[in-house]
Amino acid sequence: MSSPFEGHQLPPQVARKIVGLDALLAAREKLRATGRRLVQCHGCFDIVHPGHIRHLRQARALGDVLLVSITGDPAIRKGTGRPLIPEELRAENLAALDCVDLVYIDANATALDLLQSLQPDVYVKGKEYENNADPRFMAERRAVEQGGGRVVFSSGDVVFSSTTLISALEQSVDPYHQRLVQLSREPGLAGPELYRVLSSVRGQRVIIVGEVIRDTYILCDRPEVAGESPMMTLRPLEARHYDGGAAIVARHAAALGAKPLLITALPEGDEAALLRERLEREGIEVRAVRVSTPIPEKQRFLVGAQKVMKLDLVEPLVLDRAQQDELARLACEAAAESRASDPLDSTTRRIAGQADATIITDFGLGLFSPRSLSHLCQNIRSFTRVLAGDVSGKRSNLASMRGMDLLCPSEPELREGVHLHSEGLPLVAWRLLEATESKNAIVTLGGDGLLAFSRLPEAPAADEAWPSRLASEHVPALVPIALDPLGCGDSLLAAATLALAAGATLQQAAFLGACAAAVQVQRLGNMPVTGPDLRHMIARVHTSHLTYSPAQANEARRERTQLVAG
Repeated sequence: MSSPFEGHQLPPQVARKIVGLDALLAAREKLRATGRRLVQCHGCFDIVHPGHIRHLRQARALGDVLLVSITGDPAIRKGTGRPLIPEELRAENLAALDCVDLVYIDANATALDLLQSLQPDVYVKGKEYENNADPRFMAERRAVEQGGGRVVFSSGDVVFSSTTLISALEQSVDPYHQRLVQLSREPGLAGPELYRVLSSVRGQRVIIVGEVIRDTYILCDRPEVAGESPMMTLRPLEARHYDGGAAIVARHAAALGAKPLLITALPEGDEAALLRERLEREGIEVRAVRVSTPIPEKQRFLVGAQKVMKLDLVEPLVLDRAQQDELARLACEAAAESRASDPLDSTTRRIAGQADATIITDFGLGLFSPRSLSHLCQNIRSFTRVLAGDVSGKRSNLASMRGMDLLCPSEPELREGVHLHSEGLPLVAWRLLEATESKNAIVTLGGDGLLAFSRLPEAPAADEAWPSRLASEHVPALVPIALDPLGCGDSLLAAATLALAAGATLQQAAFLGACAAAVQVQRLGNMPVTGPDLRHMIARVHTSHLTYSPAQANEARRERTQLVAG
């Protein structure tokens, strides 16, 4: 997309006012030679408001030529995200005013050096400086007076603050932006802290238990209406295949630097062999119960990026008691052996005979029964430090996941799991955590982001409100538009679980999970989220202020350089 400044040229009467240092010094000498007075104002002028206009008009009336010098972008120290407007555009705004004759961008934090060089006849400051003993202003005042000039204070009859206005703008844009600003100021969500958590994920042993799915995207030409009857006709152009279900959770874990081991059910044949080969190339070990049913496939037909139809080619898995027991045995053996060959690490409190994390995913395709799922959670609990789970589909068994450190359902899955469809979400979350004897839940809310709930350690009295039973944290959606929501829950589950296993707080885990979902939702199809992906998203959130884009600023900067050089 082209910059809004592309092809834009400043009017000559504006362009000629923006000058470099040599031109400014030459203009000052001409003024001295002709006996005319130079008036100077200096500031940031991030937002030119009515107080500024009054200030500049009053200054212009005190002499023959008004120079406005502005602090350059690198020297501004007014907080994160400032200046709001880049220096070239601030200079253009001021040069467009009739009362301003010259504009200069000063690379220094104060006007002291410029005042010493120019020795203006009058230096005008705002009314608030009249009784100000700031050493920087006092140095400026001495420089003006030593050069034979005088310092004058404007009337201050109309007072605004650019900083206050910008703060109000950031808070009034929308509540989600305001919430992001609040989160970015949390000490635990500072960039270095989150990067430390991501670094600690590397090398973790994580067991993933669940069904693998083949997600197929069939890209189609634009639909037409069939001639035989009023039905839609689709013409496939391309098919794209993605690993889904527990397989993509394992791929996320591997891409974040962990060492995943996938426990699942697979048939004999080429398709299963190719799946194993793909996963093993990424460092994922696969152990499987043999079944006769093919790998489930879910086909989605797309026109452009819009999904128009879904076709489930799913033959439900039917595991007998012996196969269910074998699945649980494989998972527990994998978790118990996973630390045997690794040295103890006191930093992360790793214990021999325990996996760092186990993730159980129930996609409702028949791999788990309520009994076998509950049995698996109970048996593997002692072999893993962090036990997490998620469900998908109407036939999944959320309430059977017991003793979990983290559950990651969507709001509909949560309500369906505890059969509470109209009650407040804190009550529903409490019922789930209480019924499953679990510690934490991250509930995804679609475009509204997520809510992280944790049970408070002390049991509340019977008449106490829900806030005294649960702590909650809201993280808004980190991207405004979802390209493809498929797989967002899987990426969130993997990132949040690994973060908890690395010693993160629930707030940090939820935020990193939200970052992973934000990366995933901007992609078409299931693709692994990497550590660099998360670092980039963290940086985006921490710089999400009301500022011009770098492309816009660079275009204005190039134009100004040409003008000054000319």
